[in-house]
Amino acid sequence: MPMHDWTRVSPGVYHNFHYLWLSTITNRLNAGLLPQGMIAMAEQVIGGPEPDVVTLQRVDYEPPLGSGGVAVMEAPPQPQTEFVFPAESERYAAKANRVVVRHALGKVVAIVELVSPGNKNSRHALRSFVEKTVDLLYGQINLLVIDPFPPGRSDPQGIHKAIWDEISDEPFQLPVDRQRTLVAYQAAPIKTAYVEPFAVGQPLPDMPLFLQGHFYINVPLEATYMDTWAVLPQLLRDLVS
Repeated sequence: MPMHDWTRVSPGVYHNFHYLWLSTITNRLNAGLLPQGMIAMAEQVIGGPEPDVVTLQRVDYEPPLGSGGVAVMEAPPQPQTEFVFPAESERYAAKANRVVVRHALGKVVAIVELVSPGNKNSRHALRSFVEKTVDLLYGQINLLVIDPFPPGRSDPQGIHKAIWDEISDEPFQLPVDRQRTLVAYQAAPIKTAYVEPFAVGQPLPDMPLFLQGHFYINVPLEATYMDTWAVLPQLLRDLVS
């Protein structure tokens, strides 16, 4: 099912789909994609950009192989367009010795964020979204950001460029024929962005959601989008078809 043009509907209509799609993603994660001991929760708000899906785990949890995750110590995920941006300065900072104080309670390790028009309809809204997203990354929380909207005046090169400019000077420009953005952000050991530009009318690729270090799962965006679309009332489907 190709991605539809959600700029054609009102924010209220999109919000309905936004809610349903995130619920579908949450259910799919909890139905066996996440390793044992992890759960996904919808609409759990923490001190970040009002995350939509929050994955929780114990601080000292070691993900067991073969239980829903993919170990990628030597084989990191590669988006089809291979836009991969490690924060070079962190390669050296990560080598420094440090004292780590660990908390025994559970913590948030990953967030799936589905961008809404209100996240970037003004400079203030975009700045707030970017600042909170960057705070999450520096707080060692991994993110998967899904932006089904084209760049606007506030983000002329898309949501990733606005976020990554706060972390690295690595240049980035959206392809002219793919103006929507999927980005998987790995928070540690080195902040790295796996960027997949896409266009209206294209199927959605699976995207990695990092859980701990190099350990990640693939989120089936196309399959969950199709499942959500299938239960959307025909009256609403007609608006974007």
